[in-house]
Amino acid sequence: MAAVFLDLDGTLIDPAPGILGSVSHALRALDLPVPAPEALRWVIGPALIDSFARLGAAEPERALALYRERFGAGAMFDCTVYPGIPAALDRLAAAGHRLYLATAKPRDFAVQITRRMGLDRHLAAQFGPDMDGTLNDKADLLRHALTMTGEAAETAVMIGDRSHDIAAAHANEMAAIAVEWGFGTETERAVADARCAAPGDVPATVDRVLSRSG
Repeated sequence: MAAVFLDLDGTLIDPAPGILGSVSHALRALDLPVPAPEALRWVIGPALIDSFARLGAAEPERALALYRERFGAGAMFDCTVYPGIPAALDRLAAAGHRLYLATAKPRDFAVQITRRMGLDRHLAAQFGPDMDGTLNDKADLLRHALTMTGEAAETAVMIGDRSHDIAAAHANEMAAIAVEWGFGTETERAVADARCAAPGDVPATVDRVLSRSG
C-alpha cells in the first residue's frame, strides 16, 4: 500500500470565495488596485506572500497580515468540498493507502478547515507551513512530511492541481498526479505522471501510477 499526499485548495476543496475575498480586502486596505475575481484566481495555490509582491504590495508581509485578519475571522470556511472527494478518500482508505494532507496553506488554518468540512477523519497527519513562513516551499514541505511520517518516496504519490505540487513531488522523487478541476492550467498539468478528470478517477489512477513506479 502507498502514502497519498493530498493538496487542499483546488484539490479537495474549492476555496475561491474565502481566499479571493480576503485578498481583495487586503488590497483595498493598502489602496492597491483590486482585480476582478476571475483575474485573481492564479493566487490560489502558491504562497500568498509571493502573490502579494506580484500584486504590487510594497510590504507583502503587511498585505499577508491584512489577509489573515479577514481569513482567520471566518472567511476560511467560505469554501466547499468538491463533489466526489469524500467517496474517493473513502475508497483510498479502504484500499489500505495512508492519506496525508500537504498544503501551502498555513497548517493552523488547514486543520480548522478539514475539521469543519469533515475531511480530517481521512487523514493520518496534516502538513502545512508555519505562520512565520517556515516550509512555505512545497518541496521542503514534502521532504519534511516524508521524514516525519517515515514514508518512502518510491511508494508515495502527491496529488494536486498546480505546478508547484507536481514540481515538489518530483524534487523528492515522488510520483505526481494532476487533477483537472481546481486552478491549474493545461501547461501545469502536462508535466505530471498522470491526470484525473474527476474525483472518482483518483483511486484507480493512484494504483496505476504506483504499479508503474514499482
